[in-house]
Amino acid sequence: MAADLHLPHQLPAAFKTLTAQCHCKSVHFTVTVPTEALPLPVHLCHCSVCRYTHGTFCCFHAPLPLGIQPAFVAPSSIESSLTKYIHSPFAASERFFCSTCGCHIGDRDLKPDAETGKPEWRVASSIFTATDEATFQIRSHVFTTPSLEPNLATWLPSVAGRKIRVWNPAPDDPNFPLAAADPAPVPDHDDPDNNLLMQCHCAGVRFTIPRPSAEEAADPFLRRFLRPSRPVHHPSNSHSKGDNPTPDNDAMATHRDLKRVACLCLCADCRLVSGAHAVPWTFVPLRVLSPPIPPQLEGPDTTLRVYRSSEQDL
Repeated sequence: MAADLHLPHQLPAAFKTLTAQCHCKSVHFTVTVPTEALPLPVHLCHCSVCRYTHGTFCCFHAPLPLGIQPAFVAPSSIESSLTKYIHSPFAASERFFCSTCGCHIGDRDLKPDAETGKPEWRVASSIFTATDEATFQIRSHVFTTPSLEPNLATWLPSVAGRKIRVWNPAPDDPNFPLAAADPAPVPDHDDPDNNLLMQCHCAGVRFTIPRPSAEEAADPFLRRFLRPSRPVHHPSNSHSKGDNPTPDNDAMATHRDLKRVACLCLCADCRLVSGAHAVPWTFVPLRVLSPPIPPQLEGPDTTLRVYRSSEQDL
């Protein structure tokens, strides 16, 4: 009978397996971590590299315990399912995205850890099937600057009453260069109208967005996506008080008073095609972008990739 007894030191260590998938499910992997390591800490990085490579306000990264690597579920694999991006010759890690739907999967260090001989991973916590606080816990905002406000650091100072730490290294901190790589320059960009330049980090995709025009303001459909940049007051309008514009105020505002509507989407589709819990969007007619984007959005004349989650056209 003594042989059947299991003393505490004989019991196997407790582990938990976490599962992650992107929207199209081309990327599917698991991570098995000791239960004592849970919840895994999550930091929200607001640096220019993360913003311009992911197209979101920040990334949601959970560093895995040293030596632990994602286990890809066949037919998913790093070689067949992922596209990597190294943002500069001085980068410390490579970023991985789904080659089909574009979802950010995580970052892997370029150099292995000296102790384990394996590279450290930071996975996108937003793509796991379990995202509760017992599994992942947001602990910090990093690389935030006043010039980026308002942002998620502004809107998410705490979670469930727990204050989220803000960490910004000084310029002489060894960690500072890790996120100091600005997007690729565009020396040929000359815009006398001061339109808003849009581009990804490598500048492979870039275009300008103009300010709202009189034509858009006069179009009943397009005007739905415009709002006054400040309250518009008119003596005959009894609803013009306060900071919140009313439909009457919208109707009176000229195109010079208008700004484009923006929103923060928290839906599962946006989360799983971006790898972030929240995705910021604005709404601009394709025909006003410069240079014009081809109607098909992809082909030999553009570096854009298209992902359609269904055959139904919207």
